[in-house]
This record gives sequence, structure tokens and C-alpha cells, in this order.
Amino acid sequence: MYETKDYIKIAQQTPKTVLQIFDSQLSGLKKQDLNEQREKYGSNKINYQRKTPLSIQFFQAFITPFTIVLAILGLISFCTDYLWSAPADRDLTGTIIISIMVLTSGIMTLIQSVKSNNAADKLQSMVKVTTGVYRDGYLQEIPLDDLVVGDIVKLAAGDMIPADLRLLQVRDLFISQAALTGESYPVEKHAEYEASKYENITDSPTLAFMGSNVVSGTAMGMVIAVGKETRFGQVTQSITNNKPTPTNFDLGISQTSWLLIRFMAVMAPIVCVLNGLTKGDWGQALLFGLSTAVGLTPEMLPVIVTTNLVRGALRMSKSGTIVKNINSIQNFGAMDVLCTDKTGTLTQDKIILEYHYNVNHQEEDQVLKYAYLNSRFQTGLNNLMDKAVIKAAERELSIDDDWYEKVDELPFDFSRRRMSTIVEEADGKIEMITKGAIEEMLEVSDFVRSKGKDEPLTDAWKDQILTQVADLNQDGLRVLGLAIKNYPTPSVGDELSVADESEMIFLGYLAFLDPPKSTAAKSIQALKDHGTDVKIITGDSLLVTKAVCRNINFDADNVLTGAKIQNLTDQELAEAVEVNNVFVKVSPEQKAQIVKTLRNNNHVVGFLGDGINDAPSMKSADVGISVDTAVDIAKQSASIVLLQKDLMILEQGVVGGRQTFGNIMKYIKATCSSNFGNVFSVLCASAFLPFLPMQPMQLLLLNLIYDLSCLSIPWDHMDQEYLRVPRKWEAKSISSFMKYIGPTSSVFDITTYIAMYWVICPAVLGQFFPATAGAGRQEFIQLFNSGWFVESLWTQTLVIHVLRTEKIPFIQSRASGIVTLVTSIALLFGSVLPFTNIGRHLQLTALPVSFWFLLAATCVAYIVLVTFVKNWYIKKTGSLL
Repeated sequence: MYETKDYIKIAQQTPKTVLQIFDSQLSGLKKQDLNEQREKYGSNKINYQRKTPLSIQFFQAFITPFTIVLAILGLISFCTDYLWSAPADRDLTGTIIISIMVLTSGIMTLIQSVKSNNAADKLQSMVKVTTGVYRDGYLQEIPLDDLVVGDIVKLAAGDMIPADLRLLQVRDLFISQAALTGESYPVEKHAEYEASKYENITDSPTLAFMGSNVVSGTAMGMVIAVGKETRFGQVTQSITNNKPTPTNFDLGISQTSWLLIRFMAVMAPIVCVLNGLTKGDWGQALLFGLSTAVGLTPEMLPVIVTTNLVRGALRMSKSGTIVKNINSIQNFGAMDVLCTDKTGTLTQDKIILEYHYNVNHQEEDQVLKYAYLNSRFQTGLNNLMDKAVIKAAERELSIDDDWYEKVDELPFDFSRRRMSTIVEEADGKIEMITKGAIEEMLEVSDFVRSKGKDEPLTDAWKDQILTQVADLNQDGLRVLGLAIKNYPTPSVGDELSVADESEMIFLGYLAFLDPPKSTAAKSIQALKDHGTDVKIITGDSLLVTKAVCRNINFDADNVLTGAKIQNLTDQELAEAVEVNNVFVKVSPEQKAQIVKTLRNNNHVVGFLGDGINDAPSMKSADVGISVDTAVDIAKQSASIVLLQKDLMILEQGVVGGRQTFGNIMKYIKATCSSNFGNVFSVLCASAFLPFLPMQPMQLLLLNLIYDLSCLSIPWDHMDQEYLRVPRKWEAKSISSFMKYIGPTSSVFDITTYIAMYWVICPAVLGQFFPATAGAGRQEFIQLFNSGWFVESLWTQTLVIHVLRTEKIPFIQSRASGIVTLVTSIALLFGSVLPFTNIGRHLQLTALPVSFWFLLAATCVAYIVLVTFVKNWYIKKTGSLL
């Protein structure tokens, strides 16, 4: 591992010496040397999140608030039912049932946790990040993991620094080191060391460090450290044990869990005391209180949450949406504003050079020739417009590249918005050729070439040029200006610099066409139909942006420019981002400012970007979205990566996020409401019945059957109406849902109590309860317990179907086949159980025909009442789930 002193020593050496130290050369390593270098210095792999060992995952799966509660209850049950009981009364049934619950929850959580990690690794591997490396004299793109010490890396704007590098050749290189230093301003780097004192090794001008990214300029550097040996790797290793900041989704799950635990901690003792006082059997009352506590424990919550997230991520990946952070799925579904650039998202990203005009608005080969030389010899930011220029020149002109030699270049950056190449012709003539945004090109030009003569660039010429460009912009063409400077000489030092882009001769302009996508209008409408507004944020001109918006029927009446944003107060901007849907000529900093303002306005914001200037905005958004073809820093900043830059795929991903979140909420709300109702029913029974409405073991088994049937919920689907609206996590809605929906089941529990106590049991046994004694009384209790066991199972299971939709269950909306099958099996098992030997062991008994008529009437009435209360709740709160 390098110490700081080692880095300082390398930084101070000349490029030639550094190449010799590591047995490398500018043409790159040879293929046969790679394995030796990898064995000597290590591989370029960093575990950004230390992989959790299986033993730790096992511990985390079984040690949750719910399983701890169950384990305590199981231990108490073991002591009271077996350890402290007389030999003849010993019974491990309760302990076994609780153990099955703990094991089922833990094992299923462990399985899903392993699946989640494997799925995340698999999805991450689908996002390719490469770097340009010279090997055997050829430039090639290789995965970052394949880098070795001694490799010669080519850097341009938008590239991530793939390892720690000693810079060998540099041209106007500015690097953002925020990931390492926290300093947001880019720092300039050089190839030659200048003696000076630096506070930190990262300030060294000849070194570039993994984790930083190129803002502008070009460079070649040699890898001096890889993987965990890099400065970034050392920092990463020291913080891998730090817990990530909880998301809104994590907090919601935690709040719900502790809400239920607090509810259980209050209600279970009340049930215990009430039964002890009214029945006089405190041992039985304690067991029943413990069973009630188990019934209130949604121990399958971790399983169902994890299963939903894993299934959601895998389902979304099939439609081209890669989820890098599984917990970001909820924010993806909750997104109500999507900010996006227009290039490649709303347009085809297939740019063609439509016109190459001189200042007299006539096509001229000389303009195309100079544009070709500028694009052909630049090595900075790779873009489609340069490719379009080269393609057009190769088609229309005959240019001998050997006649020209590149002298130097001034790479593109987003502040000056232009780039220059300096080319020498075979006859010794040297010219600086610059192209860039029209306004910026006019600023550095003093002359204009018209009909072969150079004239001063007057205001009249500027007005004519801007008018011609505006006409092209209105047709949806993006225009770049082109200028030259003959025999440029450096104003300072030996090399040309940005300051030398002055007193140029304006030649003409290049008009590019990027046709709108045929699916753009449809995809924007699809997002709007699903409650997600689209806002276009671009650095392009107003007229070009309006033309594109016009072609896709996007409302561009309210447009805000970057110049206007600069003069707005925070309050004015907060109001402006709501009424404006298009933002043009904005800087990267203003993009991030718009996103932050929307978030402060309580929107859940997604930002779709693929360029280096989009990275700050993606980090500022709730959901950073990028594409597989994006620059490295954009992909690294994103939580979601699209395999195609298409809003239709994005819309499918949004729907997938809501589907996942909806299924989680189904379980939480259905379970919370039914548990609340059951406890309310138990309290009523404890106060008025002379015996327990259900035996502790029966209550435990009932809860086990219900929880197992709930494992099918992740395979359910959501109504289309639910998917059309962004869904946010609101933990407060859980408690209100419990209070309003829960007591509905208690209504029918009480009617079942009355019917069983006064009608069915007396009819079967021929006498009312007060008249019974001995075996007859025990038979009465068993029959009553069996009736409420079956009725409670039916109502508790049916509530899954009723509360999974805002529509009429079974008629307007039906559960998936898997949910229907699993819940049907649960109902069948519970209904048959009283007629079996297992049922008799649990003190259940066969039920008469009259009970089944009562059950049918109860279920129908229950569905009707819950549907009525559900509709009332929806009108009151606006949503069910």
C-alpha cells in the first residue's frame, strides 16, 4: 500500500522516469505483461459495500424486532406449558407453532436476502463502465476491473478516473475531486511537477485519483495504483461498515414495525389481566395473552418486503430498467416530476449535418472542410455532432488527412462552450479552428469572411448572422458557429491557451438536425397519465427547444431561461418551477438548483441524464436515472439505469415501482387492520364470555396459517387505477387505517359469538352453557372455539382480497392466480382441520351444518360491510393503499 510519501515521490518524477519505474511506455503495456503486473500490484476491484458474510445475513434474518418478540413468547410458552407444568399436562404444541413461525420468517428472510444481494450484483454487472487504454500500441475500451498498474489511460471530459494515475500528457485538464476532498470546484492538473507546498496529496497537480472525474480537457496518464491500494480504495475500506442513510421507505418500515410492537405491548397485558380477572385462571390467561401478542406480530413483514423488492427489481430489469439500489424502487414509483434533457430522450439522438453555410447563408465546401479538421483532430469529449461532421465531409469532400498534422487542441468545456484544434498544413500554414455555440463564437470573433474577403464583424453582420441562425432554430436545427485564426501565437508561455481564442475570423455555421422520436409524445402522455409531470431542462437554445416541443406536442408556452433564473430569489424560483415546464440555456449548477427547488416544494423528483453536466442534478434528485450509454460519472451517480434512452421504458419502470410498493402496502394494511380487529374482538369476549373464545394454541395456529398465506402477496398484481398515481410512504396512514377498517371484522366476530353461544352450541348439545358441566361444558367450549377459529380464518383471509383493491372484490378486481390458490388452500385446510385428529389434539371439534350457513352469511355480510367502510375511507383520505 502506498504511503503519502510514495505518492509525493512519484508526483515529483518526470513522466519519462515514471514510465521507467513501472516498466511501461506511451504505447501501452504488452498483452504478455498484464498477468505479471496484476500479480505484482493487484487487481482494480473495490468492494464499495463490503459483502455481508452468510453468517451475518443469517443473524440479521433471525434477529428482527418481530422474531425477538416471538422468541421471548416461545420461551415463556415453553416454561409455562412444559417446564413448569405437571408431567401429565405438558404440551409443546404452542412452543412448536411459535418455533415454526420464527423459523419460517427467518429462513424466508435469509433466502430473500441472499437473492436480493445476488440480484443486485447481477443487475450492477449489466451496467458497463469502461475506460480507454493503450495496449500494444492501440487504443481500446476495457472494463475498469481489467486495469493494471502501468496501463496508459486516455482521459476526456466526462470520464471517471479509473485508478490512481500519474499524468503524462495534459491539455487544459480540470478534474472534480469532490468524492475525495468534498471540494466542489474543479482543480487544474499538469504533467510537469512544479515545486510547491501542498496541504494534501490530492492537491498535487501531476496526480489524478480514482473516484474523481474529468470536467474538461484531455490527458494521458499511467496507472500507479489500482483497487484497494488507491486513495479512494483506502477511504472506501474505512467506511464500508458505516450504515447508509435510511431512506423514506426504510423509515416507514421501521415506524410501522414499532407501531405494531407498541400496540402489542399495550393490548396483550390488558387481554391477560382481563381474562385473569373474569375467568380466574391466571395461567390460562397468561397463555392467551401471549398468544394474542403473537397474533399481533406481523413476523412475515421482513420477508414480504424483501421478496417484493427483489421481484420488482428483476421484473423491471426485463423491461430494460436496471435498479442499482433496490430500496430506490419506492421513490421511483412515488416520482411525480421527471426532469429530462431533450437530446436522445425526446429526439432520436441520431444527429446529421443538414447544412454548412457561410455568412451569406450559402452552402460552402470551405466551411465543411474546416469543420472536418476541427472534428477530425479533436480528442476530447466524444459527441455525435463531430461524428456527423466527419460523416458529411467524407461523403461530400475529398480530404487527404496526410496533408494535415495536428499541432495542439483546446478541449471543450461547459463554461466557454467551444473547442479548438490547431492544425498545420503540409505547406507550413498553421490555423486555429474553433467551433461552438453561436453567441460564444461571436464573442471571440473580430472579423467575418464574406465572398472570400475578411471584413470587420460589425453589429450589422452580427444581426444578420443571429437572424439567420434564429430561422434555422425555429425549424428545430441546432446551430454551431465556426471561426479560424491564421498563424496563432501564444500570448503567454509556449503553448496556446483559451486566452488565445480571440480576434478570430467568423466563417459560417453548421446546422444539425436531431429528429424527434416518434414515441416521444406518446411516452410523455403515458407519464402524465400516471401522474408524473415532465419538465425539459436543457442547455440548448430557446428556439431549438421550442421547435422540438412543437413537433412532439409538448406545451412550451411557459419557458424559463438560465439568464432569468440568475435574477430570481429563492421564493420566486420556487413559484417559477411550478408554472414552467421548459428551462433553456441553463448551466449544470442551475439544473441542480431547479431539482432541489422542486424537492423543497414537496415533489418527488427524478432526473434523467447522460452527460457529465447532469451528474450534480442526478445526485440532487430523489431518483437519479441514467442510461447504459452515458458517461461514467452519470452512471455512477444514478440509482436507476435504463438500457435504452426511451421514456416509454422509464414509464414502465415507474409502473413497476408502484406495483412493488402497492403489494407491500397490501400486506401491511390488511394485517394491521385484521390484527386490530381480532384484538378488539378478544377484548369483548374476555369481558363477557365465561371462557376463552379460542385456546392459545388455536390462536397461534390461526396466525401461522394466515401468515403463510400472505407469502403469496408479492405475486399479486395491482389495479391499473392504483398505478396511475404516484405513491408516497405515509406511516401515519397505517394507524388511521387500523382504527377505521379493523373494527369491521369485530362486528362479525361478535355476531358469531352470539350465534355460537345462544343458538348453534345449545342446538347441538341440547342445553345452554350455564346448564352444562364436566365433559358437556368442555364440549360446548370446544364447539365454540372451533366456530370462531374457522370464522376468524375466513374473515381474516378474505380481508386480503377485499383490501387489495379499491374496487368490488371478486367482481371488478380479482387477485392473481397464485394469491387465489394459496388463500384457497389456507381456507380449505382451516375448515377441514376441526374434523381431523390434529384438530382434536388442538381441542377443535366437528362443526354442524348450521354453522356453515352462518359462515356463508357472515362472509357475504362482512365483504359488503368492509366494502362500504372501505369506500367511505377512500372518500375521507383519498386512497386505500
